[in-house]
Amino acid sequence: MTLVRRRSGVVLLVLSLSLFSGCAQVHQATFKLRMDHNHANSATSPGADSDMAQDWAKQRLAKSSRHQEWVKIKYKPVGGTREREVSAFVVYPEVKTKATAIVVIHEIFGMSDWIQNLTDQLAEAGYVAIAPDLLSGMGPNGGGTRDVATVGSTAIGVAIRDLPPAQITADLNAVADYVAKLPAANGKIATAGFCWGGGEAFRYATNNPGLKAAFVFYGTPPLTGQPPALPVDKGALARIIAPVYGFYAGNDERINGTVPATIEAMKQLNKQYDVVTYEGAGHGFMRAGDAPEPAATAKGNADADKSATDTYQKALASYKANKKARDAAWTRWKTLLAKI
Repeated sequence: MTLVRRRSGVVLLVLSLSLFSGCAQVHQATFKLRMDHNHANSATSPGADSDMAQDWAKQRLAKSSRHQEWVKIKYKPVGGTREREVSAFVVYPEVKTKATAIVVIHEIFGMSDWIQNLTDQLAEAGYVAIAPDLLSGMGPNGGGTRDVATVGSTAIGVAIRDLPPAQITADLNAVADYVAKLPAANGKIATAGFCWGGGEAFRYATNNPGLKAAFVFYGTPPLTGQPPALPVDKGALARIIAPVYGFYAGNDERINGTVPATIEAMKQLNKQYDVVTYEGAGHGFMRAGDAPEPAATAKGNADADKSATDTYQKALASYKANKKARDAAWTRWKTLLAKI
């Protein structure tokens, strides 16, 4: 297999050891592109946990020795008459010196157990990590993701679809300002997003010139216009100061189809955009490759067992591809973070 690297319009094919992986009008127009995700774990893992709750992630989080806490960050939106309150999950590294902070932007599934576990993993790597619940206050009882989920099975996706872009940016600004001023932080801020959050991480880089880096995991760039063209928003990209690093799955053309035009636009604008595509992986490989390996199940009769075995073998192959991609992406990510 190959690991495909692209930077500023130049494509390099690097042989490797089988690396696998798996405004408001425009916001509405591109929502289906960002939301209609066939995540690798839900598509290939028998008995996969729900998109919001993953018991395996929750169990890992409970075993962590690092300090974790929920904070409420209040700010008054520009032109607003009342304060908005954003709930965020913070994990501190066990280090002797002040650390760079990473703002983690969740998937289309909101504040999931996996996102919290990933935040803890970033702290394990030596960073102050903070993940805001961007659905804070959106629930029927004034709560966030879990409150929204009580409305129905599609409620989280619909709520995220309806989030005003200006509110998302304001929330992220408030969170970034909060974490940068923590005594344990060194003032440097980077952002990382996954799935829908990957697109928002890219967009946030166009709105916060103080970022040191933006890490986009299988997310779209800022787009303009109407489907099916959805051209890249060069005006927005022109505002980017920080380097942008893309992590994409080989089996994800819905997202990858936006990459060549983005590379060309960033090249024309003289912006840094480093892309790696993990061949063999599916969309959502960072979560899918972090999950436990699927287990075989016996049904009790020959026909059912054959079908179950076939399903298991497909799930296992997909899992192994996503895990290799996830591991390779983590190695790359930590290397890039160390340079900030």
